Amino acid sequence: MKPGYDQKLYILAFDHRGSFQKKFFGIEGDPDPEQTAVIADAKHLIFEGLQQAVAAGADASATGVLVDEQFGSTVPEETRERGLKLAMPVERSGQPMFDFQYEDFGAHIERFDPDFCKVLVRYNPDGSSEENREQLQKLKRLSDWLRSKDRKFLFELLVPAEDAQLQAAGGDADRYDSELRPELMRRTIAEIQDAQIEVDIWKIEGVDERADCEMLVAQARAGGRDGVVCVVLGRGADDAKVDHWLTQAAPVDGFVGFAIGRSIWWDPLKAYVDGKIDRAAGARKIAENYLRFVAVYERAETSS
Repeated sequence: MKPGYDQKLYILAFDHRGSFQKKFFGIEGDPDPEQTAVIADAKHLIFEGLQQAVAAGADASATGVLVDEQFGSTVPEETRERGLKLAMPVERSGQPMFDFQYEDFGAHIERFDPDFCKVLVRYNPDGSSEENREQLQKLKRLSDWLRSKDRKFLFELLVPAEDAQLQAAGGDADRYDSELRPELMRRTIAEIQDAQIEVDIWKIEGVDERADCEMLVAQARAGGRDGVVCVVLGRGADDAKVDHWLTQAAPVDGFVGFAIGRSIWWDPLKAYVDGKIDRAAGARKIAENYLRFVAVYERAETSS
C-alpha cells in the first residue's frame, strides 16, 4: 500500500520518559516500581485532561494520544476503549542517535497495537555521515517491518544545528530556525526517502513561513507519495510561537494537524505535582489548552 494518512489528527504527546522523570520528580536512572507508579499517575492526569477535551466537544476520531509503554500504565488500553487514536514510541528515550527501546520491537508493537508507531530522530544532513548512515539502517529495518505489517509510521524529525550552521546564523538559534532549518529539513526528508524509508506522517518542527510549509509538504509527497501528510510539533514553545507555527501550516494542503505535548500540559501538571492545584483543576487546564490549540489550527485553516 502507498504510504499516507487521510484524516485530521490532533495528538496530545506525553511519551516523554527520561526528561519527564528527572525534571518532574528528580529521579535519576531506572525508577523502582513505586516511583514508576507515581510517574504513571501523573501521566494519567494528562490523559484525564484529554478526556475532558473530548467531553467538551473535541472530535474523538481526530484526537490522538502519544504515550509510552514504560509509564503509560492503562492509558493505551483506555485510549482504544474511547475510540481515540493511539501512537506509541519505538525509540529509546534521551539518546542523541536513534536506537530501539526494545530489540524485539515488533512484539511490543503487536502487543499494544497502536494506530501509529512513532520515532524521534535527530538528523542533520551536514552532520556525521557515519552516524547518519547508522541511523538510516535502523530506520530502514523498522520501515520494512511496518510496511510488511501494514502499520502506520509517524516520524518525528528534529534537525539540531551543527556548530558551523549556528555560526553562520550569527550564533542566534532563532535565526538558524528561520533561515537555515527549513531547507535542512527538506534535505533530511529527501535523504530518508532515498534510503527507502517510507513515512506516513511527518511530525516536524514548526517553520515561520507558509512557503516553507509548502516546500516541506512537496518533499514529503515527492516520488508518488501523494498521501503522505505532516503535523506540527510544539517543541515546548510558548503559546505565541506555537500559534504562529500552526497558523502558517494549517492552510497548507498536506498538513492535517499537530502533535503537541509540553506546551499543553507542562504548567498545569507541574502545578499539580507541586501541590498548587488539585487534580481536577489540572485536568481542566490541560483540556482547555488542548482545545485552544485545536481552535487556533482550525480557525487558520478555514480563514485561508
